[in-house]
Amino acid sequence: MKMAMWKKNSQLPAVENCNKMTKIKVAALQMPTVHDKMENVKAVGSYLEQLKDENLDFVVLPEMFCCPYQTANFPLYAEEEGGPVWKQLSSYAKKYGIYLIGGSMPERNQQGKIYNTSYVFDRQGRQIGKHRKPHLFDIDVKDGQSFRESDTLTAGNSDTVFETEFGTMGVMVCFDIRFPEMSRLMANDGAKVIFVPAAFNMTTGPAHWEISFRTRALDNQVYMVGCAPMRDASTGYTSWGHSIVTNPWGAVEGMLDEKEGILLKEIDLDYETQVREELPLLKSRRLDLYCVEKIL
Repeated sequence: MKMAMWKKNSQLPAVENCNKMTKIKVAALQMPTVHDKMENVKAVGSYLEQLKDENLDFVVLPEMFCCPYQTANFPLYAEEEGGPVWKQLSSYAKKYGIYLIGGSMPERNQQGKIYNTSYVFDRQGRQIGKHRKPHLFDIDVKDGQSFRESDTLTAGNSDTVFETEFGTMGVMVCFDIRFPEMSRLMANDGAKVIFVPAAFNMTTGPAHWEISFRTRALDNQVYMVGCAPMRDASTGYTSWGHSIVTNPWGAVEGMLDEKEGILLKEIDLDYETQVREELPLLKSRRLDLYCVEKIL
């Protein structure tokens, strides 16, 4: 295993540097997904035990880490918030003293709607973030792959940021990264790092995975951390893998291949501040001409 919408003439929130601590250590777990939901959750515990001496701050899991990525599976694997998977992730975050971005999983609400949801837990195991994927993966690529999340999933309706001792962080899920407004909303809210549980496939991955992470990082002068499942050609949906960290200059700081592995990386928020001062893109925006703002 390797270790390694637009609208004129409105104002945006200021993006300010409020960090007191500048170095954070992150791990992306590029893991397989099996059919037994709780076996996947148990596997997360095994990885965390292996990493307990690494002094990690943030750990991120893949999209649908506990559910084979097929539309028919989402209702079958779905749980309400506070269900068995939620409880175990909360317990892991507390036990290992980490911020845990729980990849994503199918969430069922009280009305029976199913969402592709990422829960975020703090070092005490408290839920401090919840992102329901607003951009559903409905594609039909000629000579490529077709997939329709909307067959069984309901779209969320917001971006998501959460607060830590390092400052504000953001989380989005997979297809969200293709919409620059989403990451800009998070940057406007002060996000320093955006975590992206994702599962690009063998058509979209080779073409768009790396460039998407580099572009969003460059546009918003943030770190982007992407975590994918490992590649398994025997499943109905084959992940590209290649979990990745990109920095505010738009460069790749670390990336895995397709196999099972752990991507460990230290993120330097002082470097992010430096890039924003030397190349002041966020300060140079013409807010008298354009902006991105929240509607809901």
